[in-house]
Amino acid sequence: MRATIFALILSITTPAYGNPYDWPVKRVIDGDTVEVLVDFLPQPLKPVLSVRILGVDTPEKGPRAKCHLEESLSLRAKLFTTQEISHAKKVQILVKSWDKYGGRILGDVIIDGKPLSKELIKNGYAKPYYGKGKKFNWCGWAWRFWK
Repeated sequence: MRATIFALILSITTPAYGNPYDWPVKRVIDGDTVEVLVDFLPQPLKPVLSVRILGVDTPEKGPRAKCHLEESLSLRAKLFTTQEISHAKKVQILVKSWDKYGGRILGDVIIDGKPLSKELIKNGYAKPYYGKGKKFNWCGWAWRFWK
């Protein structure tokens, strides 16, 4: 019931998809997820939303990591995202859609005009992934020699 009410409120108050917004990044959750501050959610909801970077998969952390290597790689991906955002002159959030799990936005972080999704892939911190099919195996033998 609570999730339904939350989804209804967000559908009424969420800005249009595809437009970049100047929402400040509150924190980096992991390599492909950030939390942003927003000013349109009604009380008692917290004025924050999670943004999952669409089109990429970074290594998982904590109990979701399938091996020690994946955990280590996840820390590197998070550090990369954190540094990119903290060194940026301009950070914007591009909203694409709602995540299938609810409560998160799918989109991208635009850092000084460049999509974070492309930078993550270009620098080896993520693999392309659009929610279908098998995810990349970060525990594979070849990744032991990664950066």
